[in-house]
Amino acid sequence: MIYPAYFVLAFTALQLLISLANLIFREKLVKSHLKNWPMVSVLIPARNEEENIGAILEDLLIQEYKNIEIIVFNDQSQDKTPEIVQNFARLDKRISLINSGGLPPGWLGKNFACHSLSQVAKGDYFLFIDADVRASDGIISNSVAFAERLDLALISIFPKQIIITFGEKITIPNMNYILLSLLPLILVRKSLFPSLAAANGQFMLFNSEIYKSIYPHELMKNNKVEDIEIARLLKTKKYRIACLTGDSTIRCRMYSGFKEAINGFSKNVSAFFVNSLLLSLCFWITTTLGFIFVLIAMPITIFIIYAVAYLLIRILISVVSEQKAYINLLYFIPQQLSCGLFIYKAFINRYLKDYQWKGRSIK
Repeated sequence: MIYPAYFVLAFTALQLLISLANLIFREKLVKSHLKNWPMVSVLIPARNEEENIGAILEDLLIQEYKNIEIIVFNDQSQDKTPEIVQNFARLDKRISLINSGGLPPGWLGKNFACHSLSQVAKGDYFLFIDADVRASDGIISNSVAFAERLDLALISIFPKQIIITFGEKITIPNMNYILLSLLPLILVRKSLFPSLAAANGQFMLFNSEIYKSIYPHELMKNNKVEDIEIARLLKTKKYRIACLTGDSTIRCRMYSGFKEAINGFSKNVSAFFVNSLLLSLCFWITTTLGFIFVLIAMPITIFIIYAVAYLLIRILISVVSEQKAYINLLYFIPQQLSCGLFIYKAFINRYLKDYQWKGRSIK
């Protein structure tokens, strides 16, 4: 038991250091005044988004940044999504709608939608944003200023999560827990290594010239975690990218309940562990059952220090994520169990080679 206990202690210490680094070196968008206002194409893939599409369009129209075009790709919606967009388009000529002619073989729906949007966009920057994101005034100008100041090919943001139901409280925080305890986000920008890359498809702002020299969504046309792979691709090509955690200016209610969250996270959780079942299980066992090894093999004083460090990691990540720390401390056990379900379902889907998302079978 002594060697597993040493491993658990070392891994927990590493998580603590990474979590602390993400707090100390957290990069945030600040209010910026641009000398020039380059054109931004705001590109929204939408499939059955009647509950969300109106809200994000309203958010975009009240932005102080006026040099924008807003293009929505209607991905064969079976609800009122296209009608809502058309109503907005009649009120503001900057809004337009593209209707899908059908999903070509070999493509995943969102990837095809994003690529199709890029084919008609005219901006100096392409901002791909999901329909369920809410954006406060200044998010576009501040993001463009950040990208220009640091000469970035891509800036991606993990929006602040809106968490309401019990099912969300025991699932949603796992995304940031995994990400922010394993990767210092500052290294996404500072490091040259493609393995130290991260991105979130909910908000990705590209330099359009660089985007069009690669057309990354086309290269990743059948990849379920295209956002992370695009970030790695750009770093491989020596482009500078950045990944930030959001605040109240950019927020999202990603999933509305337990079942939806389990299904959604199982789509991409394995990407954090380079699609390795062994690494995924190792992470889950270490962070869920590791206390057993420490309790059995180590003096009680060491166990207490370990327990404090474990809880401190949760607190630090909650602060960086702008989530309620006491809620995550209260629910950390069911959160760990949910994380195990993500991993289990991810690899079941992988071996069955079938995955259902938004009414489509993804093989």
